[in-house]
Amino acid sequence: MASSDELFVRYSLHSGVIQLWDYRMCSLVDKFDDHEGPVRSVCFHEQQPLFVSGGDDYKIKVWNYKLRRCLFTLLGHLDYIRTVEFHQDYPWILSASDDQTIRLWNWQSRQCVSILTGHNHYVMCARFHPSQDLIVSASLDSSVRVWDISGIVATAGLGGNSSQGGLRSKNVAPGLGSSLLDEHPSLPHQFSGGGGGSHNRTTPELFSSGDAVVKHVLEGHDRGVNWAAFHKTLPLLISGSDDRLVKLWRMSETKAWEVDTCRGHYNNVSCVMFHPRQELILTNSEDKSIRVWDMSKRVCLHTFRRDHDRFWVMAAHPTLNLFAAGHDSGMMVFKLERERPAYALNGNLLYYIKERSEHTSHRSEHTSHRSEHTSHRSEHTSHRFLRRLDLTKNKDVAVMQLRGGGRMTPPYSLSYNPAENSVLVTTRHHNTDNSCYDLYQVPKDEPSGGSSPPDSTDSKRSPGFTAVWVARNRFAVMDKHHQVVIKNLQNEVTKKVALPSGVDEIFYAGTGMLLLRDPDTMSLFDIQQKRVLGTARVAKCRYVVWNNNLSIAAMLCKHNITILNRKMERLCSFTETSRVKSGTWDDSGVLIYTTSNHIKYALTNGDTGIIRTLDLPVYLTRVQGNSVYCLDREPGPRVMTIDPTEYKFKLALVQRKYDEVLQMVRGAKLVGQSIIAYLQKKGYPEVALHFVKDERTRFLLALECGNVDVALEAAKALDDKACWEKLAEHALMHGNHPVVEYCFQQTKNYDKLSFLYLITGNLAKLKRMMKINEIRKDYEGWYTNALFLGDVNERVRVLKSLGRTQLALLTAKTHGLEQEVESLASNCDNEVEVNPDAILLQPPVPVYSSGDAPWPALTKAKGFFDSAPVAAGASKATASGTAAAIFGDDADLDAAAAGDGWGDDSDEEVVGAAPAGGAEKAEGGWDVDDDDLELPPDLDVAAGPAGAAADGSGYYVPPPRAPPPSQTWSQRSQLAIDHVIAGSFESAARLLNQQVGVVNFEPYRALFLASCAHSRTSFPGAAGLPSLLAYPARNWRAAQQQKEQLPVLGLTLQSCMDKLKEASQLTTVAKFSEAVEQFQNVLLCTPLLALDTRQEVTEAQNLVRICKEYLVGIQMELQRKGLGKTSAEELKRSLEMAAYFTHCDLQPGHQILTLRTAVNLAFKLKNYKMAMSFGRRLMNLGPRPEVAQTIRKVIQASEKNPVDTIEVQYDEHNPFNICAISYVPIYRGKPEVTCPLCGASYLPEHSGKLCRVCAVAEIGKDCIGMRVSPLQFRYLSNMEEIGVILGGDLSMMTSNVLGSYRN
Repeated sequence: MASSDELFVRYSLHSGVIQLWDYRMCSLVDKFDDHEGPVRSVCFHEQQPLFVSGGDDYKIKVWNYKLRRCLFTLLGHLDYIRTVEFHQDYPWILSASDDQTIRLWNWQSRQCVSILTGHNHYVMCARFHPSQDLIVSASLDSSVRVWDISGIVATAGLGGNSSQGGLRSKNVAPGLGSSLLDEHPSLPHQFSGGGGGSHNRTTPELFSSGDAVVKHVLEGHDRGVNWAAFHKTLPLLISGSDDRLVKLWRMSETKAWEVDTCRGHYNNVSCVMFHPRQELILTNSEDKSIRVWDMSKRVCLHTFRRDHDRFWVMAAHPTLNLFAAGHDSGMMVFKLERERPAYALNGNLLYYIKERSEHTSHRSEHTSHRSEHTSHRSEHTSHRFLRRLDLTKNKDVAVMQLRGGGRMTPPYSLSYNPAENSVLVTTRHHNTDNSCYDLYQVPKDEPSGGSSPPDSTDSKRSPGFTAVWVARNRFAVMDKHHQVVIKNLQNEVTKKVALPSGVDEIFYAGTGMLLLRDPDTMSLFDIQQKRVLGTARVAKCRYVVWNNNLSIAAMLCKHNITILNRKMERLCSFTETSRVKSGTWDDSGVLIYTTSNHIKYALTNGDTGIIRTLDLPVYLTRVQGNSVYCLDREPGPRVMTIDPTEYKFKLALVQRKYDEVLQMVRGAKLVGQSIIAYLQKKGYPEVALHFVKDERTRFLLALECGNVDVALEAAKALDDKACWEKLAEHALMHGNHPVVEYCFQQTKNYDKLSFLYLITGNLAKLKRMMKINEIRKDYEGWYTNALFLGDVNERVRVLKSLGRTQLALLTAKTHGLEQEVESLASNCDNEVEVNPDAILLQPPVPVYSSGDAPWPALTKAKGFFDSAPVAAGASKATASGTAAAIFGDDADLDAAAAGDGWGDDSDEEVVGAAPAGGAEKAEGGWDVDDDDLELPPDLDVAAGPAGAAADGSGYYVPPPRAPPPSQTWSQRSQLAIDHVIAGSFESAARLLNQQVGVVNFEPYRALFLASCAHSRTSFPGAAGLPSLLAYPARNWRAAQQQKEQLPVLGLTLQSCMDKLKEASQLTTVAKFSEAVEQFQNVLLCTPLLALDTRQEVTEAQNLVRICKEYLVGIQMELQRKGLGKTSAEELKRSLEMAAYFTHCDLQPGHQILTLRTAVNLAFKLKNYKMAMSFGRRLMNLGPRPEVAQTIRKVIQASEKNPVDTIEVQYDEHNPFNICAISYVPIYRGKPEVTCPLCGASYLPEHSGKLCRVCAVAEIGKDCIGMRVSPLQFRYLSNMEEIGVILGGDLSMMTSNVLGSYRN
């Protein structure tokens, strides 16, 4: 396993698969599978996209993870390969194997450079020195060897010294594929890409040391050594062995010796390593632990443990404080210390804590009569400073030096008091008993340019888990027992505060206020009144970020963010896939927050988005304009530039600042499908029309917002048949039939065009269509148009042209065309009889004939964005102008039609049309000049027609439509059924998810639709008008106003009980499949009830419990019946499931049936003891006499030999629940998870799956519980009001009662 300097971590599996993971997103990136057995080691190259792997198939493979393939294979080892490693500079690979050799390979020439022999057992590990030409190896022969490979470096350079040769080999460009064999013929070629050959300059021999020499042999372990590693800078070695010891070694040019031993592991030590940047040692072991040691003191600082997995290998990230460890079940990525900086912001001043490390080296000489050596000891000193950064001047100074908190204990939080210029620094240890806080008085004078900041001599340190300011000279401290006290600036206790039980953290919430966190909720607490002012359900909140005026707070959890107002009312909540790191509010009220790899924003209505991507996590301190001030993990201040256009655009839309929206649309680069989708979702498609350039997108947006003119322009540009058809459909809905006509002309849909002329009363164009069909020889359209026009002569002509003489005769004779009858009768042999009751078919009279103008519609006031000019050349014409622009005059239509087979309409000239203005010139025109009329001045007549608008605009604006009663149902009720009946399926689904964890809503589809339809009735209205809807109310007696009414219910408690009885009868007759469907139907209906009394609520809860018991038992019985009866394992499992069925809480009659089944099966399988137990339980239920007689015989026979032949997993004396998936017992006290809807029990590994019993809820989901009555909500609010009125010590009692009721 190895980690790269990018975002990947790779680890190998015993199955032979190598996996590449993105450790920040916790997602699998790729898999590599080419080894024929377990892969024991992988290693990344530091510069190239390569990694090397070695496995039990004796092969070393070099891969390119970008090309996703194996480049080549190195063969030569004769046994399992334990470790492989790339050299950081040379084109070399180092491998260690169970064949007791270490091999050095040139991966560019693909040959073995050297074979290092000397170990006489498996070589478990071989590692390069980070900077010197050394190799360390560890073997099961209990020794650690240090090899000098400078000779190999010089040999590779051929003729130069070691440094020159090494430099020459380093300069070979990786990836060029140039072989050293081509340049130096003295080096042997190697077959199959593997290693073998001698080790002199010309013909090396196998298993000789060549130019690699053993420099040191370290012997001190009693058993085999599993791992060894060099220190990065110091002449130190570390080794771990099967003797459970970790040994630290020091080496010089001439010798090496043991420095110290770390003891603590109680099983084999599998891997050891030095911390890359700190004086620490990391070890892991088969005792299921990872230990961190102080390198100078050789004491264990911390231990990480797993319950069931042994650790085998570790790796460190090259640059970050990240480590990876492989264990039996997989891999874990961890860090040793908290990297979030402690900081506090006050106006433009940012206070933060930064540590500065110093290394001091001590040298001592030891001389004796036998040996002489010199030892070095390095000490790590860390100084902690409080720094102040002026964000406006970008001036960063160290204000004062703080007291140290010890190794691996960085400061947890910083709280600043501007009134007293004081800070509280909290330090948390792994052992909470050692957690403490420090109170500092910040010096007012800044240190001069070259002087060091003053020391913290006047700090006041006390034990405490959290410390936050609550007033000008008071701060609150939570101790290790989770009790809160109020202290003054002298660190003296002034008050003790009794908090509700379960509080494990406190946060700042303003003067005299605290936010209290328990495992499930956040509460606003008034310190003076000692009572809770509000509570919100937020699980495991880690940080709280308030806006500038403390009116809104963001609760940052590990993967969730919840935004609350001052009254602890939830404004929105959303989930992130990666970890939430920090957050801050900008001046406009938008939350800017960071995750592991993004800077994001969130509006208080729940809209979120990505601002930019991060390479490394940062911690936000302030957002001002397009600048983000943040701290990195060093910590160091950084300023990042962002583009706030997107979230400011959305915020302006939410706040209805349309002038700002239009300004941003015109000036900003708002592009992308996400913005368009957002505008469509929020109901602003007309906004997108102002900046969208893609014609197809503009076409769809224009249709959505009803802008037919823009849609027509886009359709002309697209010229697509599907677009014309879609535009025709929408234009017809708007009554804009000129656009519909134009669309039909473009698609050549003559049938629909003829029908359009018919319903609009445009008979002149309908006649032209008939002529065109005649020219096109379209007899069907010709005849249809003749029918539409009522032209009998034309119909006879069509039939004659088709040769249908008898039909033509019948038509002429029916309509009394004597001349046609005479001419046609001579050509017909048979006599045609006419129906005496036949009547003339005339075309219907159109409701309104508007000619070429669209259907008249009420004029409505244009919206803000409708009146603004639209981009991309949208039309500015009105509806009538659009029609004129499209069709022009009749001559234009004829010319366009003639070019497409419409024919010549020269015979359709208009009769009696005079030239424009001709009559007026001839006769002088109408004498309507009224300028010379003398009218009395006292006449007062309204200026304009009745009903006209006061401003003279001349149109009527109708009053707004009253909302339907269903709109208030979802607003007044918190019951899911009322939202369903109101048609608000989305909010109903949300309530069901929050209350009973429903995630699969497909089974609810029919219930939702039926319930919604049941709440409405309709009755006919006036002739020609649609039916009218009525909404019966279930509380019509008590409701004083219409808004207080609640809808009538289709689902009742009695109907559910009736269904339960039917399901019970189906169970009795053993129709199990039908019974399961019926029980599940009852389960689904129960959360959709609306009940009035507590007794009914209890009965509904009993319904759920009964259904759950029957469903678990019947489903288990169905699976038991599906088992075979041939193998002993199947018979054993069948007996176990029959035994479990007897413990389901069923009705006595059904319980007797389960016990009879269990008795018979146990007796047949010779488990007489179980049969006797089942029989006695059955007799206690009082079965029928014939059944009782048989059972007594079974009991008597079993008592003669009370033993069980088959051992089953069943203990009837230990209470248990049945896992509804695996059907195994979960005994009392064992961990289990339940379904929030039906309450079925499951093993913990099934958490998050879909419940098998109800088939709709998520197993283990944290929910508030089923709510089927307003009394359930009223009870909670009443209890909270009692706590507010009484106050004092009763607040804790109220919290306890509420907690128990919610549970």
